[in-house]
Amino acid sequence: MENGSKKWGFQANKSLSTASAVTVRGVLNVLLDNLNKEDTRQLIPLAHGDPSAFPCFRTTTVADEAVVDAVRSAKYNHYAPTVGLLPARRSVADYLNRDLPYKLSPDDVFLTLGCTQAIEITITVLARPGANILLPRPGFPYYEARAAHSHLEARHFDLIPEKGWEVDLDAVEALADENTVAMVVINPGNPCGSVYSYQHLQKIAETARKLGIMVIADEVYGHLTFGNSPFVPMGVFGSIVPVLTLGSISKRWIVPGWRIGWLVASDPNGILQESGVVESIKGCLNISSDPVTFIQAAIPQIFEKTKEDFFSKTINIMREAADICYEKTKEIPCVTCPHKPDGSMFAMVKLNLSLLEDISDDMDFCLKLAREESVTILPGVAVGLKNWLRITFSIEPQSLEQGLDRMKAFCQRHSRK
Repeated sequence: MENGSKKWGFQANKSLSTASAVTVRGVLNVLLDNLNKEDTRQLIPLAHGDPSAFPCFRTTTVADEAVVDAVRSAKYNHYAPTVGLLPARRSVADYLNRDLPYKLSPDDVFLTLGCTQAIEITITVLARPGANILLPRPGFPYYEARAAHSHLEARHFDLIPEKGWEVDLDAVEALADENTVAMVVINPGNPCGSVYSYQHLQKIAETARKLGIMVIADEVYGHLTFGNSPFVPMGVFGSIVPVLTLGSISKRWIVPGWRIGWLVASDPNGILQESGVVESIKGCLNISSDPVTFIQAAIPQIFEKTKEDFFSKTINIMREAADICYEKTKEIPCVTCPHKPDGSMFAMVKLNLSLLEDISDDMDFCLKLAREESVTILPGVAVGLKNWLRITFSIEPQSLEQGLDRMKAFCQRHSRK
């Protein structure tokens, strides 16, 4: 690059454009840019899983007061330790221990800037020349983005919609080789709304052990279940295979903007310690940002004092919303929902393009829906499944019904005559 006679020695890192080519945030921005500014109707956001914008999903006052107390104490205006404040790490360990057959210690817990930083740290630690990682399809595209950024090859195994979006374990075995380092399991599922049974998770653990790989358990939606299957953490099977558990308070406490999460070595046999993975996690945290100290300080009070009725209220609203979503999509002739959501905040529906005119694919559908109806829905291509749609139902039930009614009207208007 030249400017006059001067040759500049810098240029952009082009790999960043490749790594971030398809992300939820990027696609959302495209949809929002495509809205009809002359449409006076309220935008109905069925594309973004952030219920905190709606009054019915307000977090508990216990959490609010815990943060206020931490700030007013003036004890937490300092830098946080690399791995996080000890009382907060101890509280996360105790919180997870409620569901485990063994006991985590604070030394197993590393606090992160939400679950996204936990993903970043995990991918960075596992990346090495020639290595590959197994990711679910559909899945959360941030894994692909971080893998591409770290030059870690991503290989995709399918989730089976007819079996409640269970992992295709035969595909996992076929994909793995001597350079495979891990497989990612998202449970409860984003984008599918699936909740895996104890038996299926055990089979996943046994398969990973057979292949000699770890399991990365993304449990950011942990305990947000409202179907027949209870939430079972992957760490239950830590004695079979080493597990890195990723989580946060973002979803269960409805505070995604607080950016507090964790990365946990769920590994009673100490394999992650012996292999140097734990030490690498600490090294990676040494060169990255920390979650806000006063939010860390609030964690013990949040975990100890939140009452069960707060969680029950959230679950009841989610159950009602999931029912609305599943039943109303039956009224829309161009889409099919193969599995009623059992957890998280999402449903995947298949788009039947043969029934529509002037719609080329799922992205085209979502762009035109946004422009014509002021409704945003995430195209399946953003989560790895073209010509599907991911619908977020974590909004007020009345708004959800309105949004799906607008989607129905859109489909009727574009249906083949």
